[in-house]
Amino acid sequence: MSSDHSRAGAVVAVVHEPPGAHDRSPLVLELCGLTRTDAEAVAARVARRHRSYDVALDDTPGPPRGEADPGRYLLRLASRAPAGSGAPLTDDLLADLLAPPAAGTLTVSGHQRALLAAAVTGQGGPGRYVEQIHWEWTGPLDLTRFTASWQSVAEREAVLRASFDRAGAPRLVLHEHAVLEVVRHAHTDAGWNELLRRDRDRGFELYRPGLLRVSLLDRPPAPAPAPATDTPAAGGGGRPVSVRVLVTYHRALLDERGARLLVRQFYRSYLAGGVLPGAERRPDIRDYAHWLSRQDPAAAREFWRAGAPPAGAAVSPARLGGPPRRGEGTGRIRRRLRAPQAAQLRSWAAGRGAGESSVLHVVWALLLYRAAGAKGPLPVAFGVHLSGRDLPLRGAAGIPGLLGNPLPMTVTVDPAAPLVDLLLRVRDAALDLSAYAWVGGDQVRRWSGRAPGSPLTESTVRFEGRFEPPVNLRAELAAQGIGAGAPHSAGGATALPITLVAHHDGEGCLVLSALYDRARFTDTDASDALAQCLHLLRGLPDHPDRAFTVADALRLLGTSQVPAMTAPAAAGTALAPTVLRPGRPGADLVCLLTVPGVTPGAYDLLLRQYEGPERIVSLTVAGGQVPAGALEELLGRSRRLTVCGAGPAGRVAHAAARRTARETGVAAAVVMTGTGGPASGAGAQRLTPGTPRAPAGRARRPAGALGVPAGPGFG
Repeated sequence: MSSDHSRAGAVVAVVHEPPGAHDRSPLVLELCGLTRTDAEAVAARVARRHRSYDVALDDTPGPPRGEADPGRYLLRLASRAPAGSGAPLTDDLLADLLAPPAAGTLTVSGHQRALLAAAVTGQGGPGRYVEQIHWEWTGPLDLTRFTASWQSVAEREAVLRASFDRAGAPRLVLHEHAVLEVVRHAHTDAGWNELLRRDRDRGFELYRPGLLRVSLLDRPPAPAPAPATDTPAAGGGGRPVSVRVLVTYHRALLDERGARLLVRQFYRSYLAGGVLPGAERRPDIRDYAHWLSRQDPAAAREFWRAGAPPAGAAVSPARLGGPPRRGEGTGRIRRRLRAPQAAQLRSWAAGRGAGESSVLHVVWALLLYRAAGAKGPLPVAFGVHLSGRDLPLRGAAGIPGLLGNPLPMTVTVDPAAPLVDLLLRVRDAALDLSAYAWVGGDQVRRWSGRAPGSPLTESTVRFEGRFEPPVNLRAELAAQGIGAGAPHSAGGATALPITLVAHHDGEGCLVLSALYDRARFTDTDASDALAQCLHLLRGLPDHPDRAFTVADALRLLGTSQVPAMTAPAAAGTALAPTVLRPGRPGADLVCLLTVPGVTPGAYDLLLRQYEGPERIVSLTVAGGQVPAGALEELLGRSRRLTVCGAGPAGRVAHAAARRTARETGVAAAVVMTGTGGPASGAGAQRLTPGTPRAPAGRARRPAGALGVPAGPGFG
């Protein structure tokens, strides 16, 4: 381990030699670079969470060590199942082995798991998985108190002390402490739009806690005030200012409602002098995870077997065709339905037993149907974002976290049917979905027989309600001379070709934003889609007749052209071996495996720090697994192989080595490390040489690559 080893942030290294196809011996793993206390914590966690094993922890031979000195320990896992059943190293077991020893962990599932998987691939840049909210602050501002207030919120809210670990099964790691970044910028440092873009593009290091940061941008100074205004308002603690406050957070950690709940807690803390009253929040994300683990999926499974989008459903909001787009990142277009028109729309919907959100869903369904070019009845499907906070968990409405979830809504559009019938079907479909807001897209795919990772929809509609600070909170702020408005979304990004977001502004207007992937949509086509949506929203209230049909509504669009969308680029498995060090003639082979999510720079530091004789190659895999035969081709006949996988590469490395052993009978050692920064990750792999005690019946061999000892059974 590196010299800055600490129990809460330790990067654990595990050395293993996967058995062949018929090896039914116990799993024997070597835990490296840990103190005895840490090794016992790992063993206890495995024993508690994996009761199908008998767990034993042994010291490896070597000079005596003190209790706090890092060392090596053999962890033996003997299956309690009948003989011959085998004992694989599962993703869940690997996650528990490689998690920081003293940290609590929560399983990541559902929509959060999908977002995390998408974020670590880095497709579209780190800013694609970042969200931002902002508001205006006027009046006195004490920056020290402001910063302390956010830090106090972090001490009370577990979600702000969380990070992600994808070394095995994805986990949320809960830390004891996290420092939130709060930075104030002068108006000369950057313009507002530049600050938004720059802070979004920074992204986040997912293995570090504190996946939220706060920026303040001063407004240009106003004309010199009269002397009396230089005196701060009572309790304000600073000179009157006008600043924009920006909160940037990772969308795999928080949804927008969760972020707004944290802003409310910040206000409470600021009013209390910088210390949030009360103890740590409960219920919180831990209670939500526990609630999820106790849900019986039987009813949800039956619902989604029939309710998932069927084959042939119209899911594209535009016609496919045209040359590939050359744009990058997310485009954002915003339009408004004026307050009188928005009020008329609400009245029209209410008179038919529905709300504005249902009208928006109907309009989007019409656009999907039109883009498909159908003539008769056709099912259409699009994502509907649910808040997830009306579930039967006490206090769920106040839990900051990622409880919101987009789920596919499917309705059949029949041009001959009355439009009001479609409106009511859409309303009822949304109500049916609300009972299963906790279900993730991966479960929907599995239950409906779809391939893992296949798209369920190509668009999502999200209707955001206003989330004002409580009246008493606003009154207390005003009493201190502080004006702080409700936070507004800065737009965010979309992982789908297009996302439609609706909310009401302070003037009563209905604001629609189209967030679109510039690799799939041109600005013109996205603008056309949004304009057609607004045209229908304006026009429908002018037709109160119940005989008004779906076909009549479609005719409101006249001859306007259907927007175009580029087909997605083909994805494949990339294999790019690179020789990093030729090594001595006949030397053993070390393969450094890189997959999406491996911390950049970890292997670079490792190469600079290690001077062994081995031939070192890197293998970059984009498809989630090493292609069959790839390791044998790199290995040759006379070399022994050690595969090193940092973070999420550990799971892929183990699977590749296990398959190599099964198909060739040649054992390959695997070095797997937890998730951390470049220095700690490299330090976890560059271990002190030595030879551990070998399991009974297996020979020992000299120390292996990168100073890693020949692990249990390396012979």
